[in-house]
Amino acid sequence: MERPPARWQSSQDAAAQWTLREFREEDLGAVLDVFQASVRQVAARDYIPEQVEAWAPVPPDEEYWRRRLVRKAVFVCETEGALAGFIAIDTRGHVDLLFVHPAHLRRGVATALLARARAWAMERGARRLTTDASVTARPFFEQAGFRVTEHRIVPLRGMMFRNFHMVMDCRDDAD
Repeated sequence: MERPPARWQSSQDAAAQWTLREFREEDLGAVLDVFQASVRQVAARDYIPEQVEAWAPVPPDEEYWRRRLVRKAVFVCETEGALAGFIAIDTRGHVDLLFVHPAHLRRGVATALLARARAWAMERGARRLTTDASVTARPFFEQAGFRVTEHRIVPLRGMMFRNFHMVMDCRDDAD
């Protein structure tokens, strides 16, 4: 049975109402907009322009994204009819993607999306979450309870990127 979408008010703006729900195919364009804006406006502070271009090429390859998202559980956060952020996670508990639009940073969007994805994965037997966090995302994941287990250098479209394999054990506080 499908649950009704979660609703809450942002801690910083009591007038803002957010809705968490499952991704629908018609969300693809908005998801790509959030991804592009997040990489180009937020992550760009931690990466050189060539890395940003490799990470978020324009135009994005919609078919690649469609194939990537269909293999995961994807949840989106909406506010006032616009996508504020999204997360993609697999049944093993690997958080593949977590991006928030720059206009909605530090308002609880990523935290709420991670909580929803964590609950989804735990319902399917995952007892830990993992991610490969960017330099930009690492502080968020650390604050959420993840710990770095490996520093990595990974290639993407001819560029090398530093990232961090991170793990969060969900067993102790699963109640």
